[in-house]
Amino acid sequence: MCRLLGVVTHVPTPLADALTDLIEPFAGLSREHRDGWGIAAWQADGELAVGRDLLPAHASPAFTRTLADSVTDAALLHIRMASPGLATEPGNTHPFTAGALAFAHNGYFAPRDALDGLIDPDLLAGAGGSTDSERYFLRVLTRLHDQDPVDALALAAADIRARADFASLNCLLLTPDALYAYAEENPDSEVSRRRGPDFFRLRYQARADRVVVASSGIGAQDDGSWSLLPYRQVLEIRRGDLRISTHLVRAGLAAATF
Repeated sequence: MCRLLGVVTHVPTPLADALTDLIEPFAGLSREHRDGWGIAAWQADGELAVGRDLLPAHASPAFTRTLADSVTDAALLHIRMASPGLATEPGNTHPFTAGALAFAHNGYFAPRDALDGLIDPDLLAGAGGSTDSERYFLRVLTRLHDQDPVDALALAAADIRARADFASLNCLLLTPDALYAYAEENPDSEVSRRRGPDFFRLRYQARADRVVVASSGIGAQDDGSWSLLPYRQVLEIRRGDLRISTHLVRAGLAAATF
């Protein structure tokens, strides 16, 4: 299992400053979620910068350096706890990227190849690792051929739900226009029963200068300033004006196949 953290700010700001109240508890969770970290952030030149390391975030000098050096208005962060049988290696380290898109997942589904028949063959052939999470992203990318990010995320999750056992399908998607979050848990999974009902919750907090979305355990989320993202809904945080909206998937969309 993993932990997710995303942020959108009004103006480009070093991540270390934009997340000053959340970085310490986030990095602290890497004492358990210790199988690497990754950060994707938009730069002032319009390029998407991505940093990763196989060390735990709390013990990685590169993590601290990336937070200080990333001056951005939109970013996602991920710390990893590898699922059993999945190697701790660069190709399995979130976020996964494709052009101007970055994606990170918290959870698992099995079997890992459950989506392979629904993924564009060229995308599947270019997979960089062996995780179910990357295949989740590849299914989102396949759906993005003819759907918007909201529908692509929610319907990719529905594809998994129909074909696989899963614990959580929580994820973040960073695009040139917005940061998206999707929340879904299987309360009957072994992990959910063991961890309790709050473990896979995503919450978001809106302030004048920033909007953040975070997994449970990252900061004090019971002080009244955080909103719960309902399961099977997509949160959209627009770059530029920090406009927030939540979406249900539109009904009647057929599954694309390849």
